[in-house]
Amino acid sequence: MGPDARENTTGSAAGPPGTLAVSLIPVLQDNYVFLLERDGEAAVVDPAVAAPVDAALRQRHLQLRAILHTHHHSDHIGGTPELLRRWPGCAVVAAAADRQRIPFQTRSVADGERFTLLGEPVEVIAVPGHTRAHIAYWLPRSGHLFCGDTLFAGGCGRLFEGSAAEMHHSLQRLAALPADTRVWCAHEYTAANLGWARAVAPEEDPAAAAAIAERLQQVLEQRQRGIATVPSRIGVELATNLFLRAPDAPALARRRRHKDHWRG
Repeated sequence: MGPDARENTTGSAAGPPGTLAVSLIPVLQDNYVFLLERDGEAAVVDPAVAAPVDAALRQRHLQLRAILHTHHHSDHIGGTPELLRRWPGCAVVAAAADRQRIPFQTRSVADGERFTLLGEPVEVIAVPGHTRAHIAYWLPRSGHLFCGDTLFAGGCGRLFEGSAAEMHHSLQRLAALPADTRVWCAHEYTAANLGWARAVAPEEDPAAAAAIAERLQQVLEQRQRGIATVPSRIGVELATNLFLRAPDAPALARRRRHKDHWRG
């Protein structure tokens, strides 16, 4: 699988002063909130709760400029009202199709829309399947993808509001991004996802079986040391994610049903 499997295991991506830095804030049981910062300004993605985010902003002396939401679930938007009380001028970006379920958005966006965040170009990608109005944010210049619950490290989101065909199309759109794109997914599900994949890969996708087993071993070692497995990379997912590798929607549906009922 190569060195990419262990790339950036600290859960942060930082460069020289003046560049965009991304770090994760673990919250709840297995959620991650993502903190983007540059030159004293910050944005956060999917703040499930406010207190740890506010604490990180204060500790780093950052001014919160924007909150980005990928979808409407409470473990992705729950902290926004409180953050807005602390930062009343903060922009809230979310899907135009989800205005009713994310009512505090100040900028409503749709597929293909582009905007600038902390000096970085951002492209909105519609990725329905987990929910009907799910979106992802791709930062092409710095190579970051914030994909919520659509693409996970080693997995994909459950089909709560969408079809397997929608999810397959969404995943294929993300699969087409550059291989070194960092995948910031919103939950620490990697070990469970790869445990399932290792069990079914010999039959479902024998070409990927060895890479999945190797990656799972690395992930288990990371978790034993308390290291986040996020971010992943698109190239790693193409090699080891059975949902991203599903050849068609029926195959994805079969794998999703099996994973939903798998108990390891």
